[in-house]
Amino acid sequence: MSDTKVAPDGITADRTLDAKGLSCPMPLLRTKKEIEKIAAGQVLEILGTDPGSRNDLPGWAERSGHQFLGEKEDTGFIRFYIKKG
Repeated sequence: MSDTKVAPDGITADRTLDAKGLSCPMPLLRTKKEIEKIAAGQVLEILGTDPGSRNDLPGWAERSGHQFLGEKEDTGFIRFYIKKG
């Protein structure tokens, strides 16, 4: 877990996607749909419980021209932040 990118404090999301309880590949598929609903430069927050998202979301974001800002552990789930490119 040493390569985990931690989201900076004070990050503000423009839109939030609740993907808790969903397993691969649903969090990623929902993220792809949600990111289309925000403007370039805005931040999408994804709430997830699937550990696979720790690899899927950063990789997809970088390949798709978006910026993976990091993740934050919360009680029972993880918050992921992606800035739309």
